[in-house]
Amino acid sequence: SKFLNDKWMIRNGFLNDVQEHKPWWWNIKVQKLNLSAPFILLPEVSCQKAIEILQEKGYDQAPVVDESGLILGMVTLSNILTSVLARNAQFSEPVTKVIYNQFSKIGLEDSLGKLSCILESNHFAVVVHEQMQFDGNGSSSMKQVVFGVVTAMDLLTFVSRNDKK
Repeated sequence: SKFLNDKWMIRNGFLNDVQEHKPWWWNIKVQKLNLSAPFILLPEVSCQKAIEILQEKGYDQAPVVDESGLILGMVTLSNILTSVLARNAQFSEPVTKVIYNQFSKIGLEDSLGKLSCILESNHFAVVVHEQMQFDGNGSSSMKQVVFGVVTAMDLLTFVSRNDKK
């Protein structure tokens, strides 16, 4: 059962860490990865334009965020191409037609150990930061802001550059 799987429990926030012999980097916070500021796509960007932007920037994926900052999902090169080739979308249609909404989020304060568990079953994770947002009436709400997109290569690069062995 997934409820007895320690890695599933870590990925979903039910356990902080369970490894007896944790690597030196296990408890370091995600914020130490020094991720570059992400670029985001607005929902009206066409699939064709998204491909061009992703190729120009050298990325496989990008968050799609509406004008208010709400994360709608992710767009990936493979998802665009699969959808277009299957005729489920056209290059001229907006990326919301091919949006990928099954992705993992991780906070800046979460551990690299948790990130490692997420990346075992996901190609990337969206790094988010929570902000308090106030409206004109003084009402507040929490808003998640995309801080970056992290991949296994980002984690591997950090570990290899800082390896203490």
